[in-house]
Amino acid sequence: MATTYATRTFGTPTNAYKFTISFWSKRCALGGGGFSPITAGTYQSTNMGQILFAGDDTLLCQTYNAGGSITMAQDTNMKFRDVNGWYHIVLGVDGTLGTAGDRQKLYVNGELITSLATDTNASQNSDLGFNQNGIQCMLGNRQSANYYYDGYLSHVHFIDGTQYAASDFGSTDSTTGEWKINTSPSVTYGNNGFFVLKDGNSLTDQSGEGNDFTLGGGTLTKTEDCP
Repeated sequence: MATTYATRTFGTPTNAYKFTISFWSKRCALGGGGFSPITAGTYQSTNMGQILFAGDDTLLCQTYNAGGSITMAQDTNMKFRDVNGWYHIVLGVDGTLGTAGDRQKLYVNGELITSLATDTNASQNSDLGFNQNGIQCMLGNRQSANYYYDGYLSHVHFIDGTQYAASDFGSTDSTTGEWKINTSPSVTYGNNGFFVLKDGNSLTDQSGEGNDFTLGGGTLTKTEDCP
């Protein structure tokens, strides 16, 4: 997916304080200057959110204000260096909650990540960068930087208005003990919600909300390698 990305512009959100991102990712390259599976907004121009594989192969889940200051962060100590298997990543945010540590939760392959290099709690009822009217959401790149994602993406969900857990999108196989995909989760997507790259390389929204993406650059290639 290097130099390939997709894009759409968000409308009025159902709830700007609450969202969930769920996607399956298989990396094809490690290190480098950063690879962005999903971002929204423009750094130091609007509020912004990003999920980014850093140069040391950790995962950065962050939101910024328009001045570039971090307003929420779940940055892992865990290294993502498997280029043969798929990772399931879920970030659920509810900025309305009274307990600060519950406002953002990061899961990898069904496990809640508690070992974090940076753990910055969102301020209560703060309007975070991922879900705002008029900002651009991108799959496979970050605005204002060529942080193209070099890898595969599948079953990309964005939920506007609800904080979900990993268990809403997957489950543990009772025989193998491996984390497996739920191909049709029972979730409410909200105004800006979407479900793309479900069965192949289609950017047509499968959520029922009609929030289709368009190809911004490169060539989106279908592969039989899937989660």
